[in-house]
Order: sequence, then C-alpha cells, then structure tokens
Amino acid sequence: QLTGLMASTSKAPVPNRNLPWVEKYRPQTLDDLISHKDILSTIQRFISEDKLPHLLFYGPPGTGKTSTILACARQLYKDREFNSMVLELNASDDRGIDVVRGPILSFAIIFFFCFSLSVIEKFTENTRFCLICNYLSKIIPALQSRCTRFRFGPLSPDQMIPRLEHVIQQESIDIDPDGMKAIVTLSSGDMRRSINILQSTSMAYGKVTEDTVYTCTGHPLRSDIANILDWCLNKDFTTAYNQILQLKTLKGLALHDILTEVHLLIHRVDFPAATRMVLLVKLADIEHRLASGTNEKIQLSSMVAAFQAVRDLVVSEAS
Repeated sequence: QLTGLMASTSKAPVPNRNLPWVEKYRPQTLDDLISHKDILSTIQRFISEDKLPHLLFYGPPGTGKTSTILACARQLYKDREFNSMVLELNASDDRGIDVVRGPILSFAIIFFFCFSLSVIEKFTENTRFCLICNYLSKIIPALQSRCTRFRFGPLSPDQMIPRLEHVIQQESIDIDPDGMKAIVTLSSGDMRRSINILQSTSMAYGKVTEDTVYTCTGHPLRSDIANILDWCLNKDFTTAYNQILQLKTLKGLALHDILTEVHLLIHRVDFPAATRMVLLVKLADIEHRLASGTNEKIQLSSMVAAFQAVRDLVVSEAS
C-alpha cells in the first residue's frame, strides 16, 4: 500500500456514534500520538522552523504513519483550510495516469504545477509530499532520494495499553486482564488492529476475555495449541490427525495460525537442540507450501508426521 498526502477528499464528518473506533479515536494532534517520540520531535522542529521537507514514512500497518502526517497537516492548516490545502490519495484505489491527470492535476493547477517526478524538486516552494508505505523497497530510488525517510516500528505493549485503556473507559467496556493481554498479543504492535479487535469482540460478546478475543478473531486458543502438541507427541498418527482435523473444523482454525502458535510453543518443549532445529525446518517447509496454495489436509498430515518422526528419533536416541 502506498498513500500520498499532499487534501482531503472526504465527505462531511460522520457523527461519532457511527464512526469505527479506529477513526473515532485517531489522534488529532502531534501531542496525542503515543509513540516514535524521536520522529515526532524532528517533524515538530521542521514545522516550527518552517523547513518541512518532502517525507517518506514506512513501516508495518497500524504504527501511526497516517495519523502523524494528518496531525502535521492539521497543525499547519486550521479546519477551514484543511480540505482545500491537503490532498490525500490511497494507491490501493487511486493509481495510474488517469489519477495523475485527474485529481492530482486538478489539485495541482490551483497551486500552479503539473505532476511528474520532477515536481518534488521543482515546486518545493508551495507543495510538500508525504509518501506512506509498508515496504521501503517498493519505492523507486528516484522518489526515495527526494524525501526525508522515517521508519515507524511496531508499538510496544507499554505504548498500546494506555491507549486501549482510554478507549475502554470511554466506551465502558467490560474486559478482564487476560482479555487485554490477548488483544495486545494478537495485534503484534499494530494499534489499528488492537482497536478493531477490541471493538469487534465487545460488540459480539459483550465481555472481552481471552476466550472471546481468540474466538472472535478465529485464532487458536493457547489450550488448543497445547492439546495439538500433546496429540502430535503422545498419540498415534491417525488419532492425532483426526483430532486436530476435528478441532480445526469445529473452530474454523487456519493451519497457518496453528503453525505460528505451535512454533512459539516448540521452544518451551525440552527437545535436544539438533532435534528442535530439524523440526523447525520441517515446519518452515510446511508454511512455505501453504503459502504456495497447497492442500491444508495434506500439510496437516505433514505436520503430524514431522512431530512423530522427531518423537521417534528422541526415543531411539534415549534408548
């Protein structure tokens, strides 16, 4: 995804009660942002000294890239000016030469320029660009060289929890500590995802607990993963395969999610180092084949077989 911020094309504001929580609680000013203080202080200095360059923000989703540049724009332009002075385009929807000749050119003419790669250098007197993407490697060097780059890393739990607690308080959500921990764990540093999980779970179940969070997101519970590992290591192949398949079907679990959680649990099992490495390589191969679109049942069989082969190797070495 690549987003260019140069004017909002949004319609009139929707009442807060109808907004998704990620928009309802989006930070409005630079002071509201909860992370990347070094980046924020640098940008604040650019603004205060009237030396704002073209910007390139990159990093994983939900880490504050869009919120940061929107907060900058609001600081530069008051509400009345914002819609006419800022153009926001999402490359997921707005791409190709027609967009350059349409919305961008229409916006550009107002400020006396036409859009091309050289516009970033030619019209720095009256225009600033901010490009937002997940992967820096997807941006051509010609654009990178014209921008000041900032990487937005995943948020830490200590940064996410206070913001989640603010939303919980404002929405009067019934949540227990395990539910909060589950949300933070599953969101993996993505603030947007954490708020979406919180909203969907509270709406679906009323009370936010570890079980309701995992069920709402379709993610396997820790107890499910423990059972899967137990079956793989202590049951015969047919029994283990059938029980895991039944669990997958009953709860609608994806094998990829099971593999991810099993991988974390493997490091807690007392395997010899060499044996653990063999098992991890086998699981990595299974994940790669899943990503290539292979049959899940066949790969489930391969996963069970990998565990049982390692189990038999450990038993034979012990004897």
